[in-house]
Amino acid sequence: MSFMPWTDALEMGIETIDNQHRWLVDATNRLYLEITRAEPDRAVLGEILEGLVDYTMNHFVLEEELFQRFGYPETVAHKAEHDAFTATAMNLLMQFESGESVGPPVLDFLKEWLLHHILKVDRAYAPFLKEAGVR
Repeated sequence: MSFMPWTDALEMGIETIDNQHRWLVDATNRLYLEITRAEPDRAVLGEILEGLVDYTMNHFVLEEELFQRFGYPETVAHKAEHDAFTATAMNLLMQFESGESVGPPVLDFLKEWLLHHILKVDRAYAPFLKEAGVR
């Protein structure tokens, strides 16, 4: 059983976004597996954290480009959530790079944020983008 299993409830019905969400969930699970090892490898943890930060920012750029292209009315609020997460994720990465450990609180933050963001915030735009023809 994984830390954060992918379920049908996380599907948005927009292939590119679903694939990116799956990658983020998988990366969170990889982070969990490394953190819970008897001797976590800091290099591996760093790679996973950097990948999560980079991939998340690229994912946000894609969403925001779609919002702008199709005139999504909640763009400002959605972007504010992206910006807040990016700031927190960057802070976590900088703390890690300065020698702090990564533990369950980071995992809990990632899991809770991803679930909330996908199931609530992203779910709100899916019908709008689908109606605009985004698949």
